[in-house]
Amino acid sequence: MHEVGLFLGGSNLIGDIGSRKFINTKAPAFGIIYKYNITTRYSFRGSFSYSNIVNKNFYTNDLNRFRTFLSVSNQITEFSAGVEFNFFDFNQHDQEIYITPYVYLGLNYFRYNLFYIDRNQPLILTEYDKDLEFSIPLTVGMKAKLSPQFVLGFEIGARYALTDNLDGSNPVDEFEANPNFKHGALYNNDWYVFTGLTLSFTFGRLPCYCKEK
Repeated sequence: MHEVGLFLGGSNLIGDIGSRKFINTKAPAFGIIYKYNITTRYSFRGSFSYSNIVNKNFYTNDLNRFRTFLSVSNQITEFSAGVEFNFFDFNQHDQEIYITPYVYLGLNYFRYNLFYIDRNQPLILTEYDKDLEFSIPLTVGMKAKLSPQFVLGFEIGARYALTDNLDGSNPVDEFEANPNFKHGALYNNDWYVFTGLTLSFTFGRLPCYCKEK
């Protein structure tokens, strides 16, 4: 009924700096995942993830961005909770090999760095605080049962952050009124994406998936 596993992969930022591609990993990412399997289709899922998301205007073919030479680096520490749904029955205690696509929906709470970029000194990031914020995850993946004890998966998880400041484009507090510290499309919230592999170990009593006769 229980799964504990690791996530290993990469991350990328989609904001006002660098490439706008959703799957374009730029930095390593890792995490710990726990699942409580309710049925062969549904699981409660919680996770802790970390990455130092980066992006640079050097990575884009948008000339307006390219010539500013702006770059971003921001540490994301994220907690997530929600529900995972399997498209097909996924009975981990059957001897047959099972493969299924899945989606995960929930809510994230993450910590990130607050900083500003002076457009007169575009290569310097000045960090001044940290903040906590929510993001809305949409994760799609594919997983396979390697044995009754191990499950291997691949997933792409996009997070819609409830802030426009992961890239320092719209700093707050005492820097909010200074136009030299603002850039890009203001008030257009940022995204960040984790892409990678999961490997989990199953344990606990065998669940009874009862069906009506």
